[in-house]
Amino acid sequence: MPYIIDLFVENGMSENASEYLSFGIMVLILLFVCILAHVLIKKVILRLMAKFVVRSRYKWDDLLLEGKLFDRIGNIVPGIIVYSFAPAFPNIEEIIQRFSFIYILLILILVINELLDAVNDIYRTHPISKVRPITGLLQVVKIVSFIIIGIVMVAEFMGANPLIWLSGIGAFAAVFSFVFKDSILGFIAGIQLTSNDMLRIGDWIEMSKYGADGDVIDITLNTVKVRNFDKTIVSIPAYALVSDSFKNWRGMKEFGGRRIKRSIYIDVNSIGFCTPEMIEKFKKIHYLKNYIEEKENEILEYNQKNQVDTDVLVNGRHLTNVGTFRAYIRNYIKNHPGLNPDKLQIVRQLPPGEYGLPLEIYAFTSTTNWVTYENTQSDIFDHVLSVASEFGLRLFQNPSGYDISQLHMQMRSK
Repeated sequence: MPYIIDLFVENGMSENASEYLSFGIMVLILLFVCILAHVLIKKVILRLMAKFVVRSRYKWDDLLLEGKLFDRIGNIVPGIIVYSFAPAFPNIEEIIQRFSFIYILLILILVINELLDAVNDIYRTHPISKVRPITGLLQVVKIVSFIIIGIVMVAEFMGANPLIWLSGIGAFAAVFSFVFKDSILGFIAGIQLTSNDMLRIGDWIEMSKYGADGDVIDITLNTVKVRNFDKTIVSIPAYALVSDSFKNWRGMKEFGGRRIKRSIYIDVNSIGFCTPEMIEKFKKIHYLKNYIEEKENEILEYNQKNQVDTDVLVNGRHLTNVGTFRAYIRNYIKNHPGLNPDKLQIVRQLPPGEYGLPLEIYAFTSTTNWVTYENTQSDIFDHVLSVASEFGLRLFQNPSGYDISQLHMQMRSK
């Protein structure tokens, strides 16, 4: 720059005018170089790189390109050029270097952010990401990086030594831990959740306290996002999943079947011993033929062995309609195509109560698909509820308006 000033002075210009003119020329040259570098990077280098990436057989470089990481890196070049040209402006060299350095640090923050996002996207393409998500860890790296770069920026802006500021980061830790308490708790909780394999992306969880009942879609530093089955999204604090209780249905999916555990209630006044006519009728039922024959032989042998007077039904053993009905249901679900015959299947009586005698079906479907599960369960109870009357049994329900009107009509007819 002094050479340019001398040249203008020799041609008859005043020293001040020549200084301003040379300053303007240097600024224009600097702008031209920066614009030229920007155009070369954006229009030439990045386009060539994009063609190379598209032709590459690897997928991770496509994610780097889509994340605009290379664009961010290209934005650093103008800052480096300005910083290098600073000695051409001796009067403001320090100011130019300071602000260009701050610009480079700002772009560096964006580069780190894009790089870590790209790393997370690449990691999510692998199956292990469902078991060991690293979103929370990368967020911690971002926070630490941004804090360090921010301290260096402030120190550079104030003309102080960044090492002195960084040396005080220990004292800053107390304030940092207070301000970012939730982030620290979330980070620790995230480590516990992943290391103990308590939660994975794609798990179906229930947590009524936070209104969560759906699939985990993201595990971040502070929160776990759950998409409920009504398509709403709930954010749960990560540490709440460690301190509170939640239900994870992953075990059901790994088991390969969903449990059916539902009861029907039988009016106890309809329970009784089977008459010979009923027994003959039951022998014609496909699922009961063998059972009736085996049970008759067993009861006959027992009564003869103990010399039981069977003329009185109280004595000895006899078939009952509710026991025969239970045997029928047991054989029915054993042969149902929607249930898994290798899993536990029980038809049991529960303690009778105010609603009658509960008869519970306990079994597992052959699939975890929700729609198939509901269809299978409904199909079973459609049949069970319909055939109960064939065994002389009445199902219990509280009196409805129809029952009351029928009773009123009967009373009037009398």
